[in-house]
Amino acid sequence: MSGNYAAIILDNINALYKNETRNAEAAIGAERNGDAILFKAFGGQCVITPEGISLDGRPLTDPSGVVVSLYALHAVETPMKEQPFKAFKEMDDSMPYAGAFATHTENILVPKVEAIKARLDGILEKLDGTAGPDDMPGDFSMVVQPLPKIRLCYIFYLPDDDFPASVTCLFSNNAGSHMPTDGLADVGEYTSRTILNLL
Repeated sequence: MSGNYAAIILDNINALYKNETRNAEAAIGAERNGDAILFKAFGGQCVITPEGISLDGRPLTDPSGVVVSLYALHAVETPMKEQPFKAFKEMDDSMPYAGAFATHTENILVPKVEAIKARLDGILEKLDGTAGPDDMPGDFSMVVQPLPKIRLCYIFYLPDDDFPASVTCLFSNNAGSHMPTDGLADVGEYTSRTILNLL
């Protein structure tokens, strides 16, 4: 299966480098060093070259590499607009992906809400994050930046005697300009997996 992902990644990279009219660095929010395109992704140092993608020196040939390549291919030069944050269901054509998004981005974190609160500073440092805006609901919230022009706002409710823990994930306002909707669902999933790996 990884061979299929690697082929998709290379197809996206080939399309990226063939488009000579697009300012890829400005669109992605990256730096250029020769053929290499450099930026942060999911808390690591990402390098795209015509041969492939690496994250912290490790080749990305899995679905997360597809997500990074999709972002690199689709991001536009328009600056990121953070607020007002948008729910996934507000994204174009999101309905087919809504169930998977809730399961793999939000619900996967529910059993770990208290652990996330305890490790919040480390998570924010790794994912270029900040505490959520003061007007956010929930017991605590955070804004993280898995890709240069996409931010996610996680809202956490701690469990109590009446209600279980819950998690809501929102997107920066124009995230849909920089990534197709199915890709945004995957951004949420891999950001949540990154958070779990930091606990």
